[in-house]
Amino acid sequence: MYAPRTTPWPLVALFTAGYLAPYLLPTTVGRLERGLDLTPTQAGGIGSLLLLSSATAGFLLASRVERTGARTLARLGLVLAAVGYGGAALTTSVPAVVAGAVVGGFGSGTATTVAATRIAAEKDPHRASTLGLLSVSALAGAVYLTVPHLPGHGLTLAAIALTALAVWPLTSRLPGGTAGQAAAESAEADGFATGRLPHRRSGMVLAGAMLLWSLAQNALWGVSGRIGVGQAHLSEPTVGVVFAVALGAGLLGVLAAGALGSRLGRALPIGGGTVVIACCIALSASATGLGSFAFGEIAWNTFYPVVLSYLIGLAASLDPRGRWAVLVGSASSLGTAAGPLTGSVLSAQAGFPVMGAVLAVGLLLVAVPMTGVALHTGGRPLLPGAVRRRGGHPAAVVAATTGTPSGVVPEVGAPEQPVVEIALDGAAVPARGAYDTAAATRAPGGM
Repeated sequence: MYAPRTTPWPLVALFTAGYLAPYLLPTTVGRLERGLDLTPTQAGGIGSLLLLSSATAGFLLASRVERTGARTLARLGLVLAAVGYGGAALTTSVPAVVAGAVVGGFGSGTATTVAATRIAAEKDPHRASTLGLLSVSALAGAVYLTVPHLPGHGLTLAAIALTALAVWPLTSRLPGGTAGQAAAESAEADGFATGRLPHRRSGMVLAGAMLLWSLAQNALWGVSGRIGVGQAHLSEPTVGVVFAVALGAGLLGVLAAGALGSRLGRALPIGGGTVVIACCIALSASATGLGSFAFGEIAWNTFYPVVLSYLIGLAASLDPRGRWAVLVGSASSLGTAAGPLTGSVLSAQAGFPVMGAVLAVGLLLVAVPMTGVALHTGGRPLLPGAVRRRGGHPAAVVAATTGTPSGVVPEVGAPEQPVVEIALDGAAVPARGAYDTAAATRAPGGM
C-alpha cells in the first residue's frame, strides 16, 4: 500500500510569501506612480529593482540552504520582507521607498529560494508547487478586490509585509542546519563551483528560456493597469475586479494542472500553453474596451500558472537537490525584474498594441527550446509509476511497488548506460543437437 501523502503546508506558505510581490506588481507600480507622483518609467524602475533584488537572493543563496538550514534562511527572508516592505509602505520619501523595496525584494527572494529548494526534495514537487500557486493566486485576488477602495501608495507593500509576518510561525516546522550537517554537506553543496550539476546543458537552456518567458509575462503584467485605465477607459476599481476575476480563473487553472499531473507529460502543457499565452498577451495589449481587456487578462491568467507549475516541476526534475529549481527560478526572477521597465519603455515608444505583438512573437520563439528541454528530459516511464530516464520519482517507489531490487533501479538523474553494438563475423547457425525437449519431471541440471 502507498503511504498517504502529507501536504507540506510550511513550504506552501513560504512559497506564497515569496511569490506575492510579483503577483501584486501591477497595482504596486500603479500605486507608486500615482501616490508618489512618479513617471511610469520611474515607477516601473522601482518594481524592477524590487524583483532584481529578489533574483539576486536566489543566485547568492541557492547553494547555502542545506548548510545554513531552511528554517534560519526562511526566517531571515521573512524578517527582511516585513521590514523592507513595511518601511516602504510607511514613508513617502522616494529614496526610502526604493531602499525598502530592495530590502523587501531580497527577503522575498530568500523565502522563494528556501521554498523552491525544499519543494524540489518532495516526493511530488508538482503537487507542492501547484498548492503554492493556488495559495498565492487566492491571496493576490483578495488584495486586488480590496486595495482599489482604499487610499495610499503603500497598501500592496503593507499586504506583503503582513503576509511575511503571518507565515513566520510556520517556519518552526522547517529543518534547521547543524554544524555536523554543514560539514557533511558542504562538499556536496559546493557542486555549484565545481560544475557537478546534472543536466547542465538542459538546465542552462531552460534558465535562459525562462528569463525571456518571464520577461514577456511581466512586461505586460507591469503595465496592465495602465492599459485598463488609459487604453480601455476603465476605472481603477473595475480594473481591480478584472484582475481579481483573472486570478480566480488562475485558481481554476492551477486546480486543473494539479488534477492532470503528469498525464499529458510536460512538453504539451509547456509548449501549447505558451502559444495560448502569446495570443492572450497580444489580445490584452490591444484591448480598447471592457470585453476584450477582461477576456485577454482572464484567459492569460488561466494558462499562466498552469505553464508555470509545469516549468517549476521540470526544473525540479533536473536535480533532486533542488539546485536547478533555484537557479532557473532566479533566472526567471531576472526576467520578471526586467519586465516592468521593458513594458514601460516599449509601450512609451511604440504603444501598447505593438508592445503586445513584440512580446507575443518572443514567446512563440521561446516556446521551442522550453518544449525541447521537456521532451529531452521527460523520458518515458519504465513501468507504471517508475522512475523516468532523467528526473521523475525516486527509485524507491519502483522498488516498493514492484518488488524490484533497489540495486537494479537507476538513481534519479543518473546518466543512461550507453548501448554498444557488437559486430559478429557471421550469423550463428543453430545445431539441432543443442536443443532438447522440456520435461516437467526433470530436475534442474538433471540428465
